[in-house]
Amino acid sequence: MKRRDVLTFLLAGAVVLGVGGRDGSGLSDLADPLSAIETVAANVETAATGGHLGFDTSKYPGDDAMQAWRDDGSYEWVGYYLPTAPCHRDASWSGKREQLTQMGWGVAVVYVGQQTWGKTPGKAELVTKYVKRRVRQVKTRHGRKVVSYATKRVPVKVLVQPRAEPGSSCSTHFVSASRGRAEADDAIARTEAEGFPRGTVIFLDVEHMNAVPQAMRDYYKEWTARVLADGRYRPGFYAHTANAALIYRDVKSVYDSLNISGEPPFWVAGNTAEFAPGKTPADVGHAFAAVWQGVLDKVEERNGHRMPIDVSVAATPSPSTMLSD
Repeated sequence: MKRRDVLTFLLAGAVVLGVGGRDGSGLSDLADPLSAIETVAANVETAATGGHLGFDTSKYPGDDAMQAWRDDGSYEWVGYYLPTAPCHRDASWSGKREQLTQMGWGVAVVYVGQQTWGKTPGKAELVTKYVKRRVRQVKTRHGRKVVSYATKRVPVKVLVQPRAEPGSSCSTHFVSASRGRAEADDAIARTEAEGFPRGTVIFLDVEHMNAVPQAMRDYYKEWTARVLADGRYRPGFYAHTANAALIYRDVKSVYDSLNISGEPPFWVAGNTAEFAPGKTPADVGHAFAAVWQGVLDKVEERNGHRMPIDVSVAATPSPSTMLSD
């Protein structure tokens, strides 16, 4: 259907339904009803294709900074880090949901769970340690060999069995199916404690991996299944473009196994050279992307407030409420 035909169709439907402004007047009373429909169509088109800029930053910048940036209008939504998550122990965002909502910010709720950090969960590793050893030394003095001994620190390779540091909540060696289930409950509890309504999308942060070990696949699949089974919130996923397709297939299989329809929301990072504010999330290279993070570690200033940010473009002005609007 051509654009003009779509506009005519929308106009006719709006007139029949009696759609009007806040004063109750219908479109037939407007000076230029077709222009009004074109505006509606443009808004619908923007919502369908993206163009909603947002950013995330590790620590809460402060109320004054967030208000100043919202007044500037460059960004519509912000990443909301759930407090003291396993691999993001900062609590500065805690209790800020209502204030951000009142300022007019959309949000993307982020839960930073376990990561692999380039290691294989559960696998013993060779590490270099230095030990003191008595070393035999031979030197030549005045044409004669002289033997002496000295104690020195020398490097040795030691096979270390996997274990987490005492008291740590974040470790490669925590990556497992059982941990995925437990941390799904943790993510649900933290989201509820922050006052987010039912249906909010919780984006599980899965950082870039050169290879995705089976333990990590088990972790995020069980996390997904538990959030879906609980039903209060919806699972979403932050993933690098190199890992996104595999993670999407895995979590989609969980949806299918539970007979749940719909698409899991994905926030895909990468392909930074191709990124531009006017592009859509799918332009990252994945049709299932709802958000594309394409600018990393940039410092910007708005209304006198500077902060380090990562920039993303989303399909909606509030990625975590995209499925409940």
